[in-house]
Amino acid sequence: MQFHLYLPQMRLSPQKLVERARAAEAAGFDGIAGMDHLSPPLAPNQPMFAATVANTWLAAHTSRLTVESLVMCDVFRHPTVLAQEAVSLDHLSGGRYELGLGSGSLADEIDSFGLAMTDGRQRVRRLKETLEILRALWTGEPVDYDGEFFRLRGAQQAPTPLDRIPITIGGAGPRTMELVAAHADWWNLHIAILDKLDEMRPRAGKARLSMEQMVAFVPSEARRAEVAALATRRFGTTGVVVGDGDQLVDHFGALAERGVERIYAWFCDFAPPETLAAFGETVVARLR
Repeated sequence: MQFHLYLPQMRLSPQKLVERARAAEAAGFDGIAGMDHLSPPLAPNQPMFAATVANTWLAAHTSRLTVESLVMCDVFRHPTVLAQEAVSLDHLSGGRYELGLGSGSLADEIDSFGLAMTDGRQRVRRLKETLEILRALWTGEPVDYDGEFFRLRGAQQAPTPLDRIPITIGGAGPRTMELVAAHADWWNLHIAILDKLDEMRPRAGKARLSMEQMVAFVPSEARRAEVAALATRRFGTTGVVVGDGDQLVDHFGALAERGVERIYAWFCDFAPPETLAAFGETVVARLR
């Protein structure tokens, strides 16, 4: 099982982001992922850095971790801009960039910033065109494209990807699952529909399975109540796992048996280096 640190690039200074990324790398994590919003959900007054800029910053300050956003909102960018940004990050990171992509889940955010595409079915159709354009532009050949949303004539970009930029698609609607099967290397399953995994897994085609998991790591029994209370304050009571190393090994091991190959771990304590080091020693190393 792979472990990636999910670390939204908000409330933390650039130096604190680097500190945590390097601690995750030292602890054996495979990657780090941020979020992609125009303002932080439920915290609009909090400072937040742009997704691709934060990815570039963290790639420049690490040597092994893959970097990505879970997931980029398709309607925020024209696909030709996204294609160029992704290839740039691919080259600048030495092949350590992965592209997470979704149609956008917060209609209020899309409306607030004047993006005029709040209809979910319309956004999924747009995402389909984006994926087709990305793959076409990454060949390096001139692209002609006539779609509902985009029209390209002789569009051509260089350089091309170093190898293959992996694509993670988030979402679970019927049309989105068709896109997962056609385009995704990874399908990111929302924990709220974990009980439907066996039913939905065949719809993902050959895409590998990842999942975001909110984690309250208990370093000692003396701190269990404190950690559990912090998790409730930050995450609520749904979808969060509270446990020490042994309990988390059991939890993630059970997910691995169901086919989950990657976990995006979102720590309730903002992932200080000591938490990442202990989690790496007691969970990551044992499941690897």
